[in-house]
Parts: sequence; C-alpha cells; structure tokens
Amino acid sequence: MTIKDKVVVITGASSGIGEATARLLAKKGAKLVLGARREEQLKEIVERIKADSGEAIYSITDVTKREDNKKLVELAIRTYGKVDVIFLNAGIMPNSPLSALKEEEWDQMIDVNIKGVLNGIAAVLPSFIEQKSGHIIATSSVAGLKAYPGGAVYGATKWAVRDLMEVLRMESAQEETNIRTATIYPAAINTELLDTITDQATAQGMTSLYKKFGVTPDHIANIVAYAIDQPEEVNVNEFTVGPTSQSW
Repeated sequence: MTIKDKVVVITGASSGIGEATARLLAKKGAKLVLGARREEQLKEIVERIKADSGEAIYSITDVTKREDNKKLVELAIRTYGKVDVIFLNAGIMPNSPLSALKEEEWDQMIDVNIKGVLNGIAAVLPSFIEQKSGHIIATSSVAGLKAYPGGAVYGATKWAVRDLMEVLRMESAQEETNIRTATIYPAAINTELLDTITDQATAQGMTSLYKKFGVTPDHIANIVAYAIDQPEEVNVNEFTVGPTSQSW
C-alpha cells in the first residue's frame, strides 16, 4: 500500500501529533482532511501544506459532538470521493490525584478521550463497511498500558481506547469488512497535553519529566505513516513509542 493519494482524516489536527502527522502525510502525497476546534491553527496548517504543493482541507470539529464528526467525514467524501484512513488523535490530559476531586475534568476526559473516539468510529464506519476497506488509527498512551499515580481517569480513558480498538479489529475480521486498526501508545511526547493540567503539583512533576525526556511529535507521525504504508492484508495493530532514555 502507498500513502500517495490516500484520503486521510485527522482529528486533533491543529497542533502536536495531529499537525506533525498532517504535514508528513501531505509530503508523501496524501489528501488531508483536518479537524480540530481552533480554526486559525487549522487554516495556517492547510495554507502551509498547500504552499508546499500538498492537498488539505479542514472543518472545525469538536469530537465530543457527533454531528461535527459526521460533517468531517462527509466533507472528505464530498471533496475526495472516499475516506481511506481516519486518525483519531484528539485528546486531553488534565491529570490530578483522585483525592483532588476534579470531577469536571474527569467528565471532560471521558467526553474527549472516549466519546470522541467512539464518535469518530461511528462517523466513518458505515463508509468503511460499504467499501470493505479502511484504516482506523487511534492515539492511546502508555497510560493505557500501565497505571500511574495522578493519572487514574486519564489512564482509564486510554485503557478504554485500547479495548475499543482491539474489539474493532476482531469484529472487522469476523465480519470480513477488511478494516485495519492501529493503536499508538506514546510516552513523553512534547505536545500541548500538559497545558490542560490544573493541579499544580501534578503540573510541576509532569513538566519536569517532559523537559527531561520528551521528544518531538514527528516521531509519532512516522509511526502513523508506517502503519498506513503496510500492505492491505497486513495489520500492525499496536505501537508503543517513547524516548529511549525514559523508563516508561
């Protein structure tokens, strides 16, 4: 399989891993359909991709809203005739100890990190089933593989993504719809995730960790490209990725 001319939808595309992935795939000839809440950032990314002779469009997308996800996929199909890949990358990480009782932040993580992924799957699945092909990629976290103090709710949402994607892979095989999946478990990747942490002690600890170990999001973009570039009959469904120096 080649990346060139593949239609790729990306959520959480206005910065970090989503932006890095959009830029890389555009250079490899993919047609990008970008979704995020921040329009100015999306416009700038699309303009830069087009200036480099790439193809990209965008739609303002709040992944917690089902209709926004549907509109993003519909835009891709209306513009390019199909969707080949959707990268469900939007996520937030306002970590804190459970004893801090930041219940509103718990709700936000559940809405974005779990419901956002479900909404993306629901938006694209009918098309993938009809065409009997497609690739769903999701960003989980090493916190979706291991438990960490301060990350109970965030970790719970990322464990949920792991299970969702694994069952999706199994059901697709059983139903013979040929839908491939890939779940990515990043460790310390320097993105805007830390900006959502309001608990001061947690923020200080995470900031120190990321300053010491964090690597750039283009490393995750390379993993996404690798997953897409595999032959249609091959599904590499899990990638755990992080700094060599970090003991995650």
